[in-house]
Amino acid sequence: MVKLKDLENKHKGTSVALEEFLNSLNFNEHGLIPVIAQDFDTKEVLMLAWMDQQSILNTLSEGQVCYFSRSRQSYWRKGEESGHTQLMKRMSIDCDGDSILLLVEQQGPACHTNRQSCFYFEVSDQTVSINSEPIE
Repeated sequence: MVKLKDLENKHKGTSVALEEFLNSLNFNEHGLIPVIAQDFDTKEVLMLAWMDQQSILNTLSEGQVCYFSRSRQSYWRKGEESGHTQLMKRMSIDCDGDSILLLVEQQGPACHTNRQSCFYFEVSDQTVSINSEPIE
């Protein structure tokens, strides 16, 4: 198994086998890792979800983003019910191996409230305001 610490001083272009790298990720006690989905074109942060090793492999092989739903305890492909799909454009993993950043092509709103982003509560001083309307 590769140790991420050993890769810190390696040069650009250094490669590691995918399976070996995935085995070095810091999944939580439920075998999950947090994933931030960001719009490929606008760079807007759309949502946070969770993946396990199989959902990572599913996403890489299919192109359509596959998450692990903690509430349903099952896999779900973004948009399978709403039609608001996410196609993976790029996957990056942070230096500690404990989070994933997906750049996605989002079709329709990302949030189940029909807002473009799930991050629509804005904190300012001692108040929290809604900063966007649902997309009709």
